Amino acid sequence: MERLAGRVMLLSGTRRALLAFLAGLIGVLALPPFGFFAALFVSFTLLVWLLDGASAAPEAGFLRRLAPAFRIGWFFGFGYFVGGLWWLGNALLVEADAFAWALPLAVFGLPAFLAFYYGLAAALARLLWSDGMGRIAALAFAFGIGEWLRGTLFTGFPWNAVGYGGMPVPLLMQAAGVVGIAGMNALAVFVFAAPALIGTRRGRGPGLSLAVLLFAAQLGYGYYALNIVPAPEDEATVIRLVQPVIDQALKLDDGARAEIFEQHLALSAASPAAGGRRPDIIVWPETSIPFILTDNPDALVRIAAVLEDDQALIAGAVRTESAGSGKAPRYYNSIYAIDGRGQITGAADKVHLVPFGEYMPFAEIFESLGVDAVAMPGGFSTAREHQLLNALGRGLYPLVCYEAIFPSEINGSADMAAALLNVTNDAWFGRTPGPYQHFQQARLRAVERGLPLIRAANNGISAVVDAKGRVVEGLAHDVSGFVDATLPGRFAAADRAKQQNWSFLIVLGVLFAMAGISSIGFRNRTN
Repeated sequence: MERLAGRVMLLSGTRRALLAFLAGLIGVLALPPFGFFAALFVSFTLLVWLLDGASAAPEAGFLRRLAPAFRIGWFFGFGYFVGGLWWLGNALLVEADAFAWALPLAVFGLPAFLAFYYGLAAALARLLWSDGMGRIAALAFAFGIGEWLRGTLFTGFPWNAVGYGGMPVPLLMQAAGVVGIAGMNALAVFVFAAPALIGTRRGRGPGLSLAVLLFAAQLGYGYYALNIVPAPEDEATVIRLVQPVIDQALKLDDGARAEIFEQHLALSAASPAAGGRRPDIIVWPETSIPFILTDNPDALVRIAAVLEDDQALIAGAVRTESAGSGKAPRYYNSIYAIDGRGQITGAADKVHLVPFGEYMPFAEIFESLGVDAVAMPGGFSTAREHQLLNALGRGLYPLVCYEAIFPSEINGSADMAAALLNVTNDAWFGRTPGPYQHFQQARLRAVERGLPLIRAANNGISAVVDAKGRVVEGLAHDVSGFVDATLPGRFAAADRAKQQNWSFLIVLGVLFAMAGISSIGFRNRTN
């Protein structure tokens, strides 16, 4: 190991950049649908050794001294994000005539941008670098900051944060209920980078011992949370999830709207499995109603004909409202609640829109260039805040599509919710890792908040998940049909989100202290 570490440290030029890229690419194996979390031990061990050798000339200025570390971090991130996000390009091929030109931007441009966060993390870590365990703490601290920035700046995009790679199964997810995904990002990097100490000896004993202790604590707490903490009683509510698996090109065909609507109705009206109870709440996916519902009263009549008086339908739809005289109407990506008489009893609008997909940043500039990347005229409008959606007296916290990847999108009103509600349409991404990654991240929100999750997808993975991240019932990718499940109970505590924020700061503080103390000793040591 020492010989290998030395060879990695001494690499230069293209070989150094290529190894950093490959190290990031290997880490993708820890993500769904693979879930081989041991791959990140290889990734971060190589990253530490590469950063050990990332030095500049002694007379170089401050920024030039950090440049080698930044380059290593950027190439590492570029490999990680190209390997983990290439499938985004599939969405552009649904309407290839209009958007195929942007394929390189999705497959390589976005990863190149996101890699800057890992480059900054590597540069920050290098400021606190040492030759022992401190540099492992420095890397963990820096990645904790980097991932937090990635999920916050420019509307944020925390997809595939490194902490997810260390939580492929519910046993390993439970610690997220204590420190959140932000804390898990930092702790995961410390554990995954610790084997680098084997190749450089100094600090090997304490560093590896601490990493083993952290991993053992994660396992132990997971076992405790899953098997010893009493599970809450299930609700008396039966949820039906409808997953029609409609090809995205068909969903964009105006002539297929009636057929799509009838397919949803037929799955909703189907009898439950033998011995099963009739569903109380039926959930359709994102934009499942293929027209403006308030402009089609006959559609509400058809829905009422399918529902019993004591049933409710939750359905994704585009909602419109007037913006005033002489102005174009506003459109919202919404979720409707409809009662058994066909009356709309509530609506919740999407708050966190997808840039370039649901709205156009700097729209005037792009329009002058002839670029229009949104489906609705002028794009979607955003709601001010998330509000509970009421169905049969139960408050559901609405998350539309990728809102479920943002812990910050779940506000205090979730403390009064019976469950998280996520409607999505992952048919945009075809048979790729995207839908599996999306589902895992939504599951983590259930664990973090101590709330069950109701998730309906046009295609992707539809499931009812309990408050510990375990799938109660679900439909796999590309399986058309419906599934009925009793809604699990909730664990949520009113101050859980605040506790996780404080835990994250404590984790970063400890790592920073470890890195800082070690770095001071390293710099003051007589050569």
